[in-house]
Amino acid sequence: MKPILEVAGSFGIAEQYVEMYGRYKGKLDLSINHDLRNRPDGKLVLVTAMNPTPAGEGKTLTTIGLAQALNAIGEPTIAALREPSLGPCFGMKGGATGDNRAQIVPADEINLHFTGDLHAITSAHNLLAAMIDNHIFQGNSLQIDLSRIVWKRAMDMNDRSLRQIVVGIGEGNGNVHESGFMITTASEVMAVLCLSEDRDDLKQRLARMVVAYTISGEPVTADSIGAVDPMLVLLKEAIKPNLVQTIEGTPVIVHGGPFANIAHGCSSVIGTKTALKLAKVVVTEAGFGADLGAEKFFDIKCRQAGLSPDAAVLVVTVKALKYNGGAPKTELDQPNQPALISGLANMRRHLENLVKFGVPVMVAINHFSNDDDDEVALIIEECKRLGIQATISDVWAEGSQGGVEMAEALREMLNSKTASYAPLYPNDLPLRDKIETIVHEIYRGAGIKLSAKSEAKLKELESGGYGTLPVCMAKTPYSFSDQPSLLGAPENFTVQVKDVTLSAGAGFVVIHTGNIVTMPGLPKTPAAHRIHLDEQGQVAGLL
Repeated sequence: MKPILEVAGSFGIAEQYVEMYGRYKGKLDLSINHDLRNRPDGKLVLVTAMNPTPAGEGKTLTTIGLAQALNAIGEPTIAALREPSLGPCFGMKGGATGDNRAQIVPADEINLHFTGDLHAITSAHNLLAAMIDNHIFQGNSLQIDLSRIVWKRAMDMNDRSLRQIVVGIGEGNGNVHESGFMITTASEVMAVLCLSEDRDDLKQRLARMVVAYTISGEPVTADSIGAVDPMLVLLKEAIKPNLVQTIEGTPVIVHGGPFANIAHGCSSVIGTKTALKLAKVVVTEAGFGADLGAEKFFDIKCRQAGLSPDAAVLVVTVKALKYNGGAPKTELDQPNQPALISGLANMRRHLENLVKFGVPVMVAINHFSNDDDDEVALIIEECKRLGIQATISDVWAEGSQGGVEMAEALREMLNSKTASYAPLYPNDLPLRDKIETIVHEIYRGAGIKLSAKSEAKLKELESGGYGTLPVCMAKTPYSFSDQPSLLGAPENFTVQVKDVTLSAGAGFVVIHTGNIVTMPGLPKTPAAHRIHLDEQGQVAGLL
């Protein structure tokens, strides 16, 4: 690893802007955005993927490798990524910093406590929860309805036992009422921080967050509780983007980490805009498949932040396509052209969807050493038939050199094609119509079925003036539908909308579908079982 000041200096970041967190990590002072405000923006490229499978798709790995490869061919590039969450690190997925020759470092520190951003967000979230209950305990002058407190607790770990709890039990411990925990990555504080333009915008967004309703049905905000200033104090360092590097020394801004299945799935606006002022190309990623992460990147992040993306890269793998085509996960290493051909429908659907946002698109085939050459050729041929450039990515094994073909294809696309980005739907479309637009246009569903509760909430939000907000779909990542078992490219299904929640500070309405939950649980064999310190005191088993 290079000293982080050396990495910063390679892109003209003066030492005065770098706040050191050890030798290899730093935070960028927010003054850098003001000082660079007159510099033209670079090109913004989104890396997204097909629906995730047990075989893994390598979206973050490809993002890192592509950034390295672009630098290798003379295109000054910075990657902008989300911060890992402890929940998946110790749960099902393990680390989220890439791997082998395409990873960001120091990987163990980034995956674990990093610079403390997620801890600060957790603390700010729970401070607000404590102040709500204290306000009620001290007389409840706002007349908060205990049955309509919508602000839960948060923690950065998978713990299904805390999804629903009762607080206030015991003499002198406050008013008894139901509550629960969500994972920090689903917290509105996380979304607010990631969508804020600066510290003033962060404060205004925190103030707008609706945390409860009064007995008469009026919204209660974080501002009316008096929590905004102390929350801002807890977040004063977390709002600053983090600077690290890839294993080859490419700068990476890692900041914010909302999940895409239960939140908006994109790294921070501040980090992205800072990178755009520093580099000719910025490669960013959005969580899970393009039906979730990419849709929210275009419809929420870019819409709110005024970003105009220039291209998108869809990551696919032979194994994942075969899995979507019906091959058992135990047989994905075996040639199976019928399953692959069937699974290509998943890739086609994502490509069709991405084009709807007005950006040029290419495909990156994340290559495994045991991939069948004929099956790889089938993917390339199908992309050619669709008029889409497809290249093989070997960045896991070869780093930047394994991504040169991919980088050159992207450069050619950026130079020869002009994006005409537009979100999928206008702001003034009613909330129900926004949901149905996504279900029809992105998922290819027949329609939606609203629970009585969700229908009433939509009407309440419309009448309360929140109808112009975009919608954030909370949905399984494994399928275009709300049913994880419907692989490939299902059609004509009905999406079950079970609940609707308002994120007024973040500026969107969350639509809860299927069996999605905001607090994941650990799998039968969690990644925690293999994570340990080796004899030298180094973290092992995380990646």
